[in-house]
Amino acid sequence: MMLKAGETVLFERTFKKEDVELFTKVSNDEGEHHLVPDELGRLVVHGLLTATIPSKVGGDHSVLARTMNFEFLRPVFTGDTIFCEVLIEHYGKREDGRFAIKASFRCRNQLGKEVLLGNFAGIILKEKEESAGQ
Repeated sequence: MMLKAGETVLFERTFKKEDVELFTKVSNDEGEHHLVPDELGRLVVHGLLTATIPSKVGGDHSVLARTMNFEFLRPVFTGDTIFCEVLIEHYGKREDGRFAIKASFRCRNQLGKEVLLGNFAGIILKEKEESAGQ
């Protein structure tokens, strides 16, 4: 899939208890809220695990991130489905022949409440010139 400035890319993900358990092991973030379920049996999903949703654009398009900014607005719990809109704000060829990308994103839970806002910028590692949408 080729990206273009002005395009919106959509993703969604439902977090499971196993996701939080694995991320806890990988990150060594063993905050009690990630280990002990609340009164509804849910764990709090790590903020950086939630942030993997918008970073999927980077993974899908070989982006080497230079900056990433996150604003965590409310907790995400296991069982929540998070819907993410990534707006490609800039996508174009640089002087060195590589392609640059800037994007902003907004993530909402299944209730429509915003949980995460942010932006990122970087370069495309393996983009071909003809896919720049020019």
